[in-house]
Amino acid sequence: MTDLTRLIHPRSIALVGASDRLHSIGERTLSNLLDHSEFDGEIFLVNPTKTEIRGQKCWPSVAALPVTPDIAVIVVPVAGVLAVAEECAGRGVPFAVVLTSGFGEAGEEGEQAQVRLKAIADAGGMRIYGPNCPGLTNVNHRLGLTFSPSFPHDLIKGPIGLATQGGGLGRNVMQAMDRGIGIGLWASTGNEVDLQVADFIHYMADAPDIKVIVTLLEGIKDGAKFVAAIQRAAANGKPVIAFKVGKSEYGQRAAQSHTASLTGSAEVNSAVFRQFGVIEVDDIDELVDTAWLFARAMPGPEDGIGIYTSSGGTAALTADAVGTRGLRLATFAPETRALLKELLPDYAAIDNPVDTTAVVLSDAQLIEKTLGAVASDPNLGCVIVPITLDYGETTIQMARTIIAAQKNCTTPIVPIWMSDRMGEGYRMLVEHGFAPPRSVGKGLSAVRRWVAYGRWKRSQSGVSAVTLTSVLPPASATRSVSELEGKRQLREAGIAVLPNALARSQEEAVAKAAAMGFPVVAKIASGQIVHKSDIGGVQVGLKTAEQVAAAWVDIMASAAHHRPDATIDGLLIEKMAPQGGVELMIGVTRDPVFGHVMTFGMGGIYVEILRDVTRRMLPIGAEDAAAMVREMRCFPLLDGARGRPRADLQALKALLLKVSAFVVANADRIEEMDLNPVWLGAEGEGALPLDAVIIERAEQKASA
Repeated sequence: MTDLTRLIHPRSIALVGASDRLHSIGERTLSNLLDHSEFDGEIFLVNPTKTEIRGQKCWPSVAALPVTPDIAVIVVPVAGVLAVAEECAGRGVPFAVVLTSGFGEAGEEGEQAQVRLKAIADAGGMRIYGPNCPGLTNVNHRLGLTFSPSFPHDLIKGPIGLATQGGGLGRNVMQAMDRGIGIGLWASTGNEVDLQVADFIHYMADAPDIKVIVTLLEGIKDGAKFVAAIQRAAANGKPVIAFKVGKSEYGQRAAQSHTASLTGSAEVNSAVFRQFGVIEVDDIDELVDTAWLFARAMPGPEDGIGIYTSSGGTAALTADAVGTRGLRLATFAPETRALLKELLPDYAAIDNPVDTTAVVLSDAQLIEKTLGAVASDPNLGCVIVPITLDYGETTIQMARTIIAAQKNCTTPIVPIWMSDRMGEGYRMLVEHGFAPPRSVGKGLSAVRRWVAYGRWKRSQSGVSAVTLTSVLPPASATRSVSELEGKRQLREAGIAVLPNALARSQEEAVAKAAAMGFPVVAKIASGQIVHKSDIGGVQVGLKTAEQVAAAWVDIMASAAHHRPDATIDGLLIEKMAPQGGVELMIGVTRDPVFGHVMTFGMGGIYVEILRDVTRRMLPIGAEDAAAMVREMRCFPLLDGARGRPRADLQALKALLLKVSAFVVANADRIEEMDLNPVWLGAEGEGALPLDAVIIERAEQKASA
């Protein structure tokens, strides 16, 4: 990854296109630099039509500057950007921040200009930030390389780093500062002709002033770079919280027209996030609430939830929100219950959730002691304090109590401001860094993400670097490997398959079936027929020579009827799988961003109906294989629920790992692979692919 230190912390800046024309981009950027930043380095103004602006000398060109700046901020009209970029590259400027629009987002001509801009930068060893971006905002060091008039208003320092592609949504997150949230660095990368969101995630993973990384993504151009960045963050113990737009067909079209990025499959993106511990959220509110909860405290070994309120209805509402999100109400320690029983009225609820009743709202010390006791309970991960209404002085006193209680414990107290009336109590909580969520649902959604990350973190025995499998352009042509050949390849890779043989005549089919022992399965063998069952090309449970002979006639007739164009090699005769077991599937596809991705789940006829599947980017490790198995909704059936025999989970995990290794070893040629069904027996019986479809790149085969 590129060292971005001189971009984030420059010693000198050239503003190319500096202007004194009110409200122009050049004037706004200059105003942010001179009036609202606290930059102690050199600022050079470049404008060939001016000798000075606001009392500062103007230089006619970058070439004329007395020193080479660390950054050139380019705000000239689009027609002049390439010439300025050539000048900067020729001068040896390390970084160019191009705020100007009219490139890849503006049609074919703009795309051509963008390609030329990248070529100029590459030739001169210069890195490009943008174009078509609002700039770079380093709040913690108060430096605004931006034309945004909002920069002077969004200057609350803090531990959150924000990396976005779109400027509007990024600014929306920045304005969460009005809730007291501190965002130390905002990079909005625009068209990403060169530097991408991933570069800034990687930088923030190492930045000492950034504790939590937030990213808004419309698309991911370089999967390998992105994965390296999120792995770096995970290795350094920094959570990455991601909001990926473009999940629907409508959203994908909008994202592509905006940034011209690959949006990718929503399922694949989510799988990669899950694999590397990225916390995916569903909207901006959840993004902000979750990020700030992490900024306040990292999840510890306990993840039980405590609820503290003075309203019975609110207690029930919040408890429901805990349960419906798969969270767990903590059981209070005996000493906590004893203290609550001693201090609260007899009619108060002292078990979790705590309902103090409204009577105690007049006694601030009593609230502080009881809330403090709950927040200090060793079985809790966090405490939820829903505040239903703004009740004047009473609510102000509640806010004071929450602030005082938090000072005496490390467990985060999460006050939830449920009222639309924003009073002094709310402002006090904001000033003291609580940034209260605005509803129980939103607050508990953030807590759910927080808890899930803690569980993921505890499940990791160590962080090992994963390198993507081959990311290649779409294949111009593919070919389907015969099932016989595919299973031979699997067998050579150490993957067990049932005995099988190709029969080219009816007599040969009967002989081969008798040799391997009944019962057997007969399948049409043709490179042009992938979905054999759909055309009546499979018969199972054949127990006699007569049944095999009859199967030959029936299958051949069916194939001739449905696919008269197909070349038929014969019948594949295969030993029948043992009775019982579960049918699963393992599939692999090549994603254009992340390379090969494995899909695993219920197989046979259920895969399309139930869609009980989970995904991982390849290669996977043992922890990934175990997680994929556990994530299936049907996992309890495999684990021996309701008296069922426990499935051979060890053999299943081993099979997932072997398939991953096989694909990685053949990454350049394998486009797709479908093992469906995979037979999984009881403990000790193993896991066997019963069908195997391998689709490979035809051009790769031709060159082999």
